[in-house]
Amino acid sequence: MLAKAAPERAVDAAVHAYLHEILGIAPRVRAWPAAGKLPYFLQDAFEVRELKLLDRQMLLAIDKRPERQGLANVRGQMDKLRQLAGIPVVYVTGALASYERKRLIEQKVPFLVPGNQLYLPDLGIDLREYFRKPPAAPDTALSPATQAMLIAVLLRRSWRDQWQPAEVVGQLGYTPMTLSRAVKELTAAGIATLRTEGRVRWLLTERTAAQTWEHARPMLRSPVKRRVWILPPPKSRPRPLRLAGLSALARFSMLTEPQWPTYAVGQAEWKAATQAGFETLPEPLPGACEWELWHYSPALVPDSDTVDPLSLTLSLQGNQDERVQLALDELKGRFPW
Repeated sequence: MLAKAAPERAVDAAVHAYLHEILGIAPRVRAWPAAGKLPYFLQDAFEVRELKLLDRQMLLAIDKRPERQGLANVRGQMDKLRQLAGIPVVYVTGALASYERKRLIEQKVPFLVPGNQLYLPDLGIDLREYFRKPPAAPDTALSPATQAMLIAVLLRRSWRDQWQPAEVVGQLGYTPMTLSRAVKELTAAGIATLRTEGRVRWLLTERTAAQTWEHARPMLRSPVKRRVWILPPPKSRPRPLRLAGLSALARFSMLTEPQWPTYAVGQAEWKAATQAGFETLPEPLPGACEWELWHYSPALVPDSDTVDPLSLTLSLQGNQDERVQLALDELKGRFPW
């Protein structure tokens, strides 16, 4: 579906330019001398080129058929070509639907869509298409306390277009000074407007919860301050911490749970752990786990063993793994609206 639409040199140039742009590596693409010895069904289906990348040799099987092929058929042909060549083979095509990409990744079939998508498990490379990279951060962002307050409001099952900020801030344990700053930030950002009745302040929004989330999203940041590997002392009692990161995402999606569990901790939990002698590690060891130190409390949802879905989304929005992004799409079904 690609080679027929472009001469060999154009395809070579497109592959070369894409790999160089994405990986910062200058690959070599050239004719494969043994292409003429392949079975006719493979010669009819693919233009086979040789690719050298990171001192590794592999083949590019450039699909030149005008019709879209079934994935089972593509996988069988890739397996056959790999057996005959004895080196990895990358499927190259002009476009892939999201479900096709997911299926190929599940089956560990390397693929490349020049200028768009790349999956090379043999080199440990799994990159999303460039157009799904997170947008550049704006100059202004909400403070952690204001973000926590907004998310706490959005997490309410019964959405209200007006609420008392003092009530929300009181539940989160913030000071009156923090309340004043949060009100100023939310109104300055156009997320809400302020109405005063006597000594009571109300924040109002004309948007739905989903619209408010999308409007505020560019101003929200990952709640994770830093990540550390932790090894609890042998005789310590495990504290009831909330699952975070990929461990929490696995609870809400089909994503496989990571080898090392991940938990979120606030400032109070971190202080108590350091006083109790919890040891930080440069890398995971048996019995260790990963802790995310958050800018605000990870317990915005009561009676839950995981962090809330909105903060979880923000904590993983920069993850480039295609499987994580697919799981985040599933997570949207857990949003309260």
